[in-house]
Amino acid sequence: MDTPKSKKLDIVIPAYRMHSQSFLNVLDGISEEDGMKRIDGKTNHIVWMAGNFLNMRYGLGWVLGLQEEDPYTELFFQGKALDESFNYPSLEELKKNFHAISPKVYQKLLEATDEQLEEIFEIGMNVPYVPETKLNFTGMSISREDYLCGQIGLMRKILGYPGMKYDTDDNLKY
Repeated sequence: MDTPKSKKLDIVIPAYRMHSQSFLNVLDGISEEDGMKRIDGKTNHIVWMAGNFLNMRYGLGWVLGLQEEDPYTELFFQGKALDESFNYPSLEELKKNFHAISPKVYQKLLEATDEQLEEIFEIGMNVPYVPETKLNFTGMSISREDYLCGQIGLMRKILGYPGMKYDTDDNLKY
């Protein structure tokens, strides 16, 4: 395993890498058509969930100093509500962007210092027991990714796909 500069990220690094595996596994075999299906008009579709996952990666990268913009930010930034009148990207486009941004964000996680992680990053939550720092934003990003993979996993089952596999690809280094 890669060693981050900040010991504060020792738990984040394996979680980030596992979420990379989970993201690809949970999308495995999902057709583009099924990726756009909603349940009773109440759920987000898988494409929206995958796009929001990817937007979290771009957001985390931005907070850590990576100046790359999500090409679909207008669709997913801050969990923007699904709008069926929008043209959403394909799952294949999202996977391509995932492979482009994820290793760069991973590198930024490895390079982050304690001082950088302690910097204030106002999220606007106003929760007294959650200091709004870059470290806590990192944790919330990891949590959001986990949540989204779970949501996609549930959609897999509802749409008749087998449950997500937990296979790992040792060549996926991010």
